[in-house]
Amino acid sequence: MADHINPNRRKHLKGSATTLGLILLLGKADIAWGATILGVRVWPSEDYTRITLESDNALKVSHQILTGPDRLVVDVTGLQLNPTLRDLVAKVKPNDPYVSQIRVGQFQPNVVRLVFDLKEPIKPQLFTLEPVAEYKFRSVFDLYPTTPPDPLMQLVRSSAKKEQALEKKNEEDLIAQFAHRQDAPVAQAIPAPKDTATSPRFKRLITIALDPGHGGEDPGAIGARGSYEKNIVLSIAKRLNTKIENEPNMRAFMTRDGDYFVPLHTRVRKARQVGADLFVSIHADAFIQPHARGASVFALSQQGATSTTARWMANKENASDLIGGINIKTTDTQVAHLLLDMSTTAQIKDSVQVGSAVLQRIGGFAALHKPKVEQAGFAVLRAPDIPSILVETAFISNPKEEAKLNDEGYQEQIAEAILQGIKDYFAKNPPVARRSAA
Repeated sequence: MADHINPNRRKHLKGSATTLGLILLLGKADIAWGATILGVRVWPSEDYTRITLESDNALKVSHQILTGPDRLVVDVTGLQLNPTLRDLVAKVKPNDPYVSQIRVGQFQPNVVRLVFDLKEPIKPQLFTLEPVAEYKFRSVFDLYPTTPPDPLMQLVRSSAKKEQALEKKNEEDLIAQFAHRQDAPVAQAIPAPKDTATSPRFKRLITIALDPGHGGEDPGAIGARGSYEKNIVLSIAKRLNTKIENEPNMRAFMTRDGDYFVPLHTRVRKARQVGADLFVSIHADAFIQPHARGASVFALSQQGATSTTARWMANKENASDLIGGINIKTTDTQVAHLLLDMSTTAQIKDSVQVGSAVLQRIGGFAALHKPKVEQAGFAVLRAPDIPSILVETAFISNPKEEAKLNDEGYQEQIAEAILQGIKDYFAKNPPVARRSAA
């Protein structure tokens, strides 16, 4: 069996301890029923927990939900219990929001039973993914809560103190302005202040949606030294999140804050749910040529890509859903296609403006791949009412830039440059009306 798995394949499947990846090379006795388990992985998150069984052939899976206590029972036909599946028991993290433990056993001579003991009722989605990229067949169990978390309410709670402080400052400014007008001579009377909902003088919190690319089953690009794009961009996004939270008139929302997969349209939907004023997707991509270098900023295009590289990048990023694994049978997919066809000319214009401001800041200390904002059909940038940019922080496929991407100092510089570019944009284009959540 080992002769059929090349070193790169084995390296990809092993993953790291944090991803809970596991690979076991099996003997003839383990594949007597016609399927080889190549790996098992568990990806917990507040949104949902994903369990993945990867095999060389598609598995026949059935399931049932039991209550008192809550359990999900999954039967896999055509397998004998082997060490790979047994070790799945130890892969559940204590902080998993939905799974307390997993039990496995040989239910019948050719049926392995998995029992997921649940912390609360769930709505499962079970589906099979065809081979793609480095992966063979994957049986995916997505365990969603019956009541999904509300990202807007979470954001409101986390920024309540900052919101109150800003409202108090606005009230103080209004009182001071009114008192000044009352004290002024009649001939020099100060005009009454404009409506506080539309006057830039009266500030509100600016919401920035931060989108670390890839995650979970989708590692993104992998550098020559084994760096995963998904890990690097999450680190940069967290640094930027901290910087934004230190700004008195800004708050940040992250589309993912851990190592799990979020479909592209869900990232867009989350940003709209929290009424984001700006969407920033962070990446560290690879190119077919290892000497490609420099940071880039991209915006959406409705009329074709501005360069061959931009088109190649967009196609690669848009394939993230296939690699990360989405259930194409869900109605969400129909909603996604509808949403992603609603982009507007105004949104693209604003995106290019904010992208230019960010690119200028990055160019102050780092090499740029192109001196201007490039455009292509990136699916994740298609929010119809939110300026959206995609920042390629450097090429992870370039060994020198891969080293920089792993450097904390460079990550801090990139995060600071993005922040300053955002501030430059909003200084010239203050949001004057609260955006309604959709």
